[in-house]
Amino acid sequence: MNKLSFQGTIRSNQPRIRLTRSFDESSHTYLGYAINIAGTVDGEEKDFSIGIGKAAQAKFMFKVYDIISGECLPVPEPDMEPVDYYKVSKLAKVEEGEQGSLSAPWEMVPPELEVYRERGHRRLAARSYEVKCSSCIWGCRMPVEIIVDNWNPRGRKKYRFETFCYGPLSCKLYKAGPNRKVEGRNGMVYVEEDWVDEAAVAHRVMDN
Repeated sequence: MNKLSFQGTIRSNQPRIRLTRSFDESSHTYLGYAINIAGTVDGEEKDFSIGIGKAAQAKFMFKVYDIISGECLPVPEPDMEPVDYYKVSKLAKVEEGEQGSLSAPWEMVPPELEVYRERGHRRLAARSYEVKCSSCIWGCRMPVEIIVDNWNPRGRKKYRFETFCYGPLSCKLYKAGPNRKVEGRNGMVYVEEDWVDEAAVAHRVMDN
């Protein structure tokens, strides 16, 4: 497949992370960064997203309002990716953008993936993410693969998206939303209680 040319203005740059759930167990795969763009793909004007690796982000230090260009391919499995396009090449920063918000929602250059891993996340209401947090470096929309039968990991699977916050515990924009439920074998359902989030960020202070 021939790659598609794109160019546009960055609207957000967030971690690109995949979440795997198996009843009460979960694991993360750190893929890189998910960049949302307003621009053109293959000559068509649209809003779209691309996935890049940590090395590319470290080289270009992309942030909101930068204008970038490159070539890309559509992702083959949309349920497994938080972006529309990946395998980006000929990447370039066409123009440095003005500095975005330095308070919630934070719009500076996002940190390294290891920082997100160390900070841990809390669940974030989908509505809050869409309305208030979609441009914030601490927001994250993860594709989730649910292994329904943990005794048969190659068996039936389900897919969905979940939103999370890696930001300061004191952020006034934050809303947790409802507890998340995970289907298991024989009709069982695991409810992820509040203590899971609390434990994930217990090592941080309120302003961190």
